[in-house]
Amino acid sequence: MALNQDARNRIGISFEFFPPKSEEAEGQLWKTVSELQDWNPDFVSVTYGAGGTTKAPTLATVSRFISSTPLATASHLTCVGATKEETHSVVESFRKAGVKHFVALRGDTPDGVGAPYTPHPGGYANASELVAGLRELGDFEISVSAYPEKHPESRDVAADIDMLKRKADNGANRALTQFFFDNDNFERYLEKVRAAGITIPVVPGIMPIMNLTQLKRFAGACGTVIPAFLDERFEGYDDKPEERAKVAAEVAAEQIEDLARRGISDFHLYTMNRSPLVSAVLTNLGFKRNAAKSAGAAA
Repeated sequence: MALNQDARNRIGISFEFFPPKSEEAEGQLWKTVSELQDWNPDFVSVTYGAGGTTKAPTLATVSRFISSTPLATASHLTCVGATKEETHSVVESFRKAGVKHFVALRGDTPDGVGAPYTPHPGGYANASELVAGLRELGDFEISVSAYPEKHPESRDVAADIDMLKRKADNGANRALTQFFFDNDNFERYLEKVRAAGITIPVVPGIMPIMNLTQLKRFAGACGTVIPAFLDERFEGYDDKPEERAKVAAEVAAEQIEDLARRGISDFHLYTMNRSPLVSAVLTNLGFKRNAAKSAGAAA
């Protein structure tokens, strides 16, 4: 499944992290970052909780990334439960910390995925409006979300693609997808995206599977389909963590290798703040670690 040198040279990778919620989790995060930064990702992103609930932890985490690592760092930004002025204040706080790249999302309500969404009467109604607002506030790099198997609240994929077009037309630079496992379905989705006149890169979100049972519960809430072949690949490994991790690394590497053969050149890996499985995936693909050279970067 290893890619040849030419294929590896064409591929860009990025990582997603989330703010730690405890002292122990903070230690785990920075251990992970120290182990993953040598893969030289194009950028990393830090998530922002439902309803903006992790604004302070996100800002603290992003600030440390920028001041203490060589990693170009993007912050997620949502507009749920906030006026435009409040959102602009958040943007200014992150700008002062050195953030030049936002992952602009509508965001989930504090009640979680699937809970009814009501736009704040004085805020941005959706992600496309948020992108337009960011474009007015500064020359930011802006990533947005995309959903090959549709957002759980959308009536169909066409509605999602229409929203993606509005985000692109308002100035988004790229789209990062929800994780998926059916590459044929992604290819069909991408064909529809291009047919709609959307030209920005659509970067597959890759989720290495740490625990298939837990992933199924999470996937059900966000609308991702778990193909039957995954049950077959992981069968018999419930009580064999080392063998299960090896299968997980193989599955993710095979997905990336197949997408690369179809012409995809950028991949966004969901790390879950853990490094071993992500590193195993990249090793399987033939990538080599490179020592980081400098500190203090913002995408």
